[in-house]
Parts: sequence; C-alpha cells; structure tokens
Amino acid sequence: MVIPSLAEAQQIQAELRHRVILHNQFTPPQTIAGVDVAFPQKGRLSRAAIVVLSYPGLEVLETAVAEILTSFPYIPGYLSFRELPALLAAWHKLHQQADMILVDGQGLAHPRRFGLACHLGVVLDKPTIAVAKSRLVGLHDPVPLEKGQWVPLMDQQETIGAVLRSRVGVRPLYISQGHRLDLPTVLDYVKACLSRYRLPEPTRLADKLSKSYSA
Repeated sequence: MVIPSLAEAQQIQAELRHRVILHNQFTPPQTIAGVDVAFPQKGRLSRAAIVVLSYPGLEVLETAVAEILTSFPYIPGYLSFRELPALLAAWHKLHQQADMILVDGQGLAHPRRFGLACHLGVVLDKPTIAVAKSRLVGLHDPVPLEKGQWVPLMDQQETIGAVLRSRVGVRPLYISQGHRLDLPTVLDYVKACLSRYRLPEPTRLADKLSKSYSA
C-alpha cells in the first residue's frame, strides 16, 4: 500500500468526504460489528480487532484480529490513515461481514468531516457509526446525568454529532455519523447496544480484544 504524504492524505479526505451519505440508506441489521485498533510494541505494530455480534441479541458470532507494521505516524485528524490498513486486513479475515459497524473513533465530528468511521464506511460501503471516547472538535452544553441523555455536538453552527451519557457517573461518549445513517438513527443503535458499561458492547469487546490478543 502506498503511504500518502500529509498533503496527499488531506486531499484524499477532501475527495472522499463527498461520498459520505448522511441519511438512512441501509437494511436493518441482523449482525453488528465493533472495531478497534491498538498499537503494541510502542506503536510499531497496528493490531486491529473486529467482533461481530448478533443484533439485537448482541451475542458474539465471530472475531478477527490482524497485525501489521504501522506505516503512518500519529497525527490527530489523520488517524484513519494509520488505522485503516489493519482494519481492512482484519475485515477480510471474517467469514461473515457484519451489516453495520460501530467504530472506536471519530466520524462526522472531525475538522474535515471525515473521520475513521466515514473513511471505513465509504471504503466498505457499509453503514458505520462513530463512538469516540473523547472530543476532537466541537462544543456542547453539559450533558444530563441520566443514562441515555444527550446534547448536540456543534461546530460552526453545524450539528456534527451527539454527546451521550452512556452510564450514570462516567464521562460521556462522542457519537457521530459515519456513513449511510442519520444522527437519530445512530443514537438509537448506540443506545440499543449499551449494557452496564460505558462503551456499547460491540466497541467494548473490540477494545478488549485488541488489547488482550496474543498471537
């Protein structure tokens, strides 16, 4: 795979962002995946983990892990170029490709409106949802303390996502569209995947697998 320069990466984002679909264009899922990438060996390796679950039962059906050499540096706003190669390698190991994907990372809530969830969604042509643990861009009002409450995430008078209280007493999550879904639908699916943890089950399990896996 050709490693783009920073200028080339920005150009790729500018071109592909116009292919992102921000309205509902999907079939109700029977399977839903969580994806996450860890960087062992001080970042020299990229380890992508995918967990495919039934929906709405959220029973684990399949997992896949891929480890490759990290080829792109850590640069905020360009993490898809660092994480996407390993994610695609893991995706192609699956025997059953999920109908919908929850991504541990940003989506529309990105300075150029093209985070990892958007990039992965466009490349795979799959409905994707961004579930980020921290804010990259945008401002928001305080989030009510009750589980399931949320407030809009705004940037330059544009709604770019939602800040969701996934559990009482923990920091909220930053939810945004990736591809083929509108924001209310994104929120509905994330809430449906919540259990007693801060993270929704698909990305929680992918996060756990990416950190605990040993070849």
